[in-house]
Amino acid sequence: MFFIKKQPFQKNKFKTSTNMLNYEAISVSNTRISNFYYYKHSNMMEKFDYIIIGAGSAGCVLANRLSKNPNNKILLLEAGEKDTYPWIHIPVGYYKTMHNPKTDWCYKTEPDETMENRSIPYPRGKTLGGSSSINGLLYIRGQEQDYNIWRQLGNKGWSWSDVLPYFLKAENQERGKSEFHNIGGPLSVSDQRIKLPILDAFMNAAEEVGIPKVNDFNKGNNHGCGYFQVTERNGLRCSAAVGYLNPIKNRKNLKIETRCHVEKINFENKKAVSVSYWKNGESFTIKTNKEIILSAGSIGSAQILQTSGIGEAEKLNKLGIDVVKNSVGVGKNLQDHLMFRPVYKVKNIQTLNKKINSAIGKLMIGMEYVFFRKGPMTMGASQLCGFAKSDTSRETPNLQFHVQPISTDKLGGSNLHKFHAFTPTVANIRPTSKGEINIISKDSRENPKIKMNYLSSDEDRKVAAAGLKLIRKIVLESNEFIKYEPEEFRPGINIQDDEELVRAGSNYAQTIFHPVGTCKMGNDENAVVSDELKVHGIDNLRVIDASVMPNITSGNTNAPTIMIAEKGADMILNN
Repeated sequence: MFFIKKQPFQKNKFKTSTNMLNYEAISVSNTRISNFYYYKHSNMMEKFDYIIIGAGSAGCVLANRLSKNPNNKILLLEAGEKDTYPWIHIPVGYYKTMHNPKTDWCYKTEPDETMENRSIPYPRGKTLGGSSSINGLLYIRGQEQDYNIWRQLGNKGWSWSDVLPYFLKAENQERGKSEFHNIGGPLSVSDQRIKLPILDAFMNAAEEVGIPKVNDFNKGNNHGCGYFQVTERNGLRCSAAVGYLNPIKNRKNLKIETRCHVEKINFENKKAVSVSYWKNGESFTIKTNKEIILSAGSIGSAQILQTSGIGEAEKLNKLGIDVVKNSVGVGKNLQDHLMFRPVYKVKNIQTLNKKINSAIGKLMIGMEYVFFRKGPMTMGASQLCGFAKSDTSRETPNLQFHVQPISTDKLGGSNLHKFHAFTPTVANIRPTSKGEINIISKDSRENPKIKMNYLSSDEDRKVAAAGLKLIRKIVLESNEFIKYEPEEFRPGINIQDDEELVRAGSNYAQTIFHPVGTCKMGNDENAVVSDELKVHGIDNLRVIDASVMPNITSGNTNAPTIMIAEKGADMILNN
């Protein structure tokens, strides 16, 4: 492939900076072109069968599986840097990687009228491994019913029995092989290396109100309370890059390019033929022989489709974008889990607040990690998990707890409270409110608008109030907690009215970082991809990431995203 650069040739220009791409001048004989020179990028002369956009949770899986066949030549494009930042690999390092432009896109949501007009930070991974390199490491597959509903919506091959083999294919389970678990897969799943009395107390109290103790949330029925498993290996994060990319990154048929910000996908007669992107201030276009696979996540994939001319025609026309396919569902159907964060002060039992606030305590925590790979530095974003029903009429749980033995005014903040307190968060895992992603420019370097509408439905507000009251019942009414003299520090026990409780709670509510659904699969007018993850009406283009979920899964979404990529890779290889 050839590139034209409109400037005189300057000897050794590209040798003076290690950050510049390695160009070779190509002599053009018998042609007079004043001040024009042809160059080629040494990498770009190769022909690639598959171009994968995004080296996140899904992209790393695809790169691994598709490059296993030496006849497939793969190009993996990532906008972020390599995953060399040390805090990526230390589990508790998500406090250093989220909101950090080294590793995070640092998005913000639009002001949300349903949450007192708040705009909140919206972390998404921008490095090899994507969000699996900055997330809270929590391994939850979701409920059997989630996938059966996908199948009932007309998506063949997506029931629980269909997807379970792909969860197993991905997994390397510390506990060993069983009916619902596997060993030998790229993704390490481990028990947490920390247990604290305050967490056991919450488990005991939850059992008092009818939420049983469990030790495995990944069999398809999640009702109960117990410790999360995490995506760690020997006390270190096992991101998709660590598990899937590192072992095979030197394959001769795989090329990994970082710092490549995709501009758009190019088409010929509704056939995806090439990808244009920026690197080091230069613009490049590279063709594919077979398929382009969009794995940029629920924000990035929707944005790139829109800048490429696939989306709601009226909106694209206003931005001066040529419409390739009028697909009204692109960017719509955005779903996420909103996490309410009540805080309870306790006595006669320790949390981690004072230890982390102490210089000696921090030293002890560091030494425990360095010498034993245990303790608070191995913690996922939460330690204790719970699934419960907001009311008894529900068939399956619709609430999830993430219990943390710390408390702070700001999620991700370093200033923990100076008193002993813990944070039993609660989220509606079957939300009915939906948001959308809309670009504001044809330039994909400008962040799109992220409109969440978190609490726009009456049902979601009702479930939020029920969740906060269930937490109160566990902590304030159980026999287990009496000896710890619990006090509701936030939102405040004086708030009893449901609507007032939701309003007060939403002042501190945050995303759990689970955006899905903006390129949903299905057959209705709002569906963007088929159940084979092919973009409707377009040849040679698939979307394979969390954006294809028609409905959000009932729990954390990283494991389901990896499953989707495993299944998507099989679809491509068996095509």
